[in-house]
Amino acid sequence: MRFSKVPRSIRQLTTHVFAIFLGVLLTVSTLRVLPSQAEPAPISDKIGDAPELIAQKQSSAAVAIGNSSFVTAAVNRVGPAVVRIDTERTITRRVDPFMEDPFFRRFFGDSFPQQLPSEQLRGLGSGFIIDKSGLILTNAHVVDKADKVTVRLKDGRNFEGKVQGIDEVTDLAVVKINAGRDLPVASLGSSNAVQVGDWAIAVGNPLGFDNTVTLGIVSTLKRSSAQVGISDKRLDFIQTDAAINPGNSGGPLLNDRGEVIGINTAIRADAMGIGFAIPIDKAKAIATQLERNGKVAHPYLGVQMVTLTPELAKQNNTDPNSTFEIPEVNGVLVMRVVPNSPAAKAGIRRGDVIVQVDGLAIANAEQLQNLVENTNLGQALQVKVQRGNQTQQLSIRTAELQNATS
Repeated sequence: MRFSKVPRSIRQLTTHVFAIFLGVLLTVSTLRVLPSQAEPAPISDKIGDAPELIAQKQSSAAVAIGNSSFVTAAVNRVGPAVVRIDTERTITRRVDPFMEDPFFRRFFGDSFPQQLPSEQLRGLGSGFIIDKSGLILTNAHVVDKADKVTVRLKDGRNFEGKVQGIDEVTDLAVVKINAGRDLPVASLGSSNAVQVGDWAIAVGNPLGFDNTVTLGIVSTLKRSSAQVGISDKRLDFIQTDAAINPGNSGGPLLNDRGEVIGINTAIRADAMGIGFAIPIDKAKAIATQLERNGKVAHPYLGVQMVTLTPELAKQNNTDPNSTFEIPEVNGVLVMRVVPNSPAAKAGIRRGDVIVQVDGLAIANAEQLQNLVENTNLGQALQVKVQRGNQTQQLSIRTAELQNATS
């Protein structure tokens, strides 16, 4: 049999068609094997299967604030020992004195009341139990001058509280309740170990909202009471951005381990985003004295003072309206001398600049205040003052501060 010969052009065309068909077939097969880019990669159920997927490490922030965070653990540890303190105080207001004048009483007669009806003032604060016997630590301003103190535990029990002692200078107070010896106790830490940036957890009853917790950090340490604007106190506060409002006063400030590092105090009504707490190490020493003696003896000199620098002194001296010239030195300027105080008896005068105490150079008012606070009652201090162009060496014997406002 003879076959007709296929033209060369037809054979070339057939070869090209076959090649295109084979290429399309291979492409379709490949698409069936490779995953689409829009689909997720397959997840293996077995650790040994390939490809192995490596889990992303959880961030430290996510670990810190997770489903079971350190905040929850800290609050669970201390929360039962945090109490609410309700106070009542009765105030009787007298009539304006001119109404007691016989001339006016002639018109109103004996029926005119000499006193107005009594008024009940109620207060609210927080505190925390520091001993199983029922000792509670709080702020002095929470219970000061209260006629009745009621302590409410987290479990709902109420007890009458007895104020064991108050110290206005450090704004601390100790209250006692009789509730057996099954009370929860807060774990006290050390404020000396606190650093700026540490976690801070405030627990209390702000604005009457019981069992409230706020979280922040320690923003500053050793913020002096003078800087805060309460010159009648002798404290270096822990500053925090954890929300502290009225009703939080006396409640604990905790670290990330649930230990009390400070006592919250709402002392600045205009404070926005910052709060202050009394360091717990200071409170421990004061609480012991309040429990034992009911008060704390604070030594004082009897001067009102401000920090002085040569620059500030120069500004005063170049002011034509200045009433006196100030030595252009570093030290503490005496603005006022309290009558009959140790400073007055020793000869300190207004305008003196205290530059040394017992040979130690004095740089600012806070340093001098802390130095006096740490001396013993009746201790004689050798004080060097700059008075005009002269230097005076005076001996001042400390005495007990009787009124926190003097």
